[in-house]
Amino acid sequence: MRISRRLQELGIVLPQPPRIPPGVVLPFGWVRIHGTRAWISGHGPTDLDGSFAKPLGRVGAEVKPDEAYRAARLTGLAILGSLQRALGDLDRITAWGRVFGMVNCAPGFLEMPGVINGFSDLIFDVFGSDRGQHARSAIGVAELPFDIPVEIEAEVVIDELK
Repeated sequence: MRISRRLQELGIVLPQPPRIPPGVVLPFGWVRIHGTRAWISGHGPTDLDGSFAKPLGRVGAEVKPDEAYRAARLTGLAILGSLQRALGDLDRITAWGRVFGMVNCAPGFLEMPGVINGFSDLIFDVFGSDRGQHARSAIGVAELPFDIPVEIEAEVVIDELK
């Protein structure tokens, strides 16, 4: 399967690298590759230019559940963009391993799995049910950096370049 063709079929354009606010220093990379593994640092939802997508805030207060689902999907697109830049070709991904989703929740909001489904549904749409299958956690947190509603990190198995 050619992932680039699948993205085109779905009308998906991957965003630019995440734009971090001025003065913020992140002393790590977005993707760490070692052997046949790639670990993806926590990403948030971005627009095509890499800026944080709106709305910002806590799900169940400032952000509605359907907006949070969309934010998780946008976070997935940001992750795919980072993987594309790091790997050169998304077809190098042979399997999705672990996904860890964090939802910035208002007190009493308990629908974290439904929010992170926005990410999982995207991965299944792009990679199919076999290659896209992944282990996953979805938790609620009191706050996330920059007031983003969703943050997701992941690990994928890749073909090692020879």
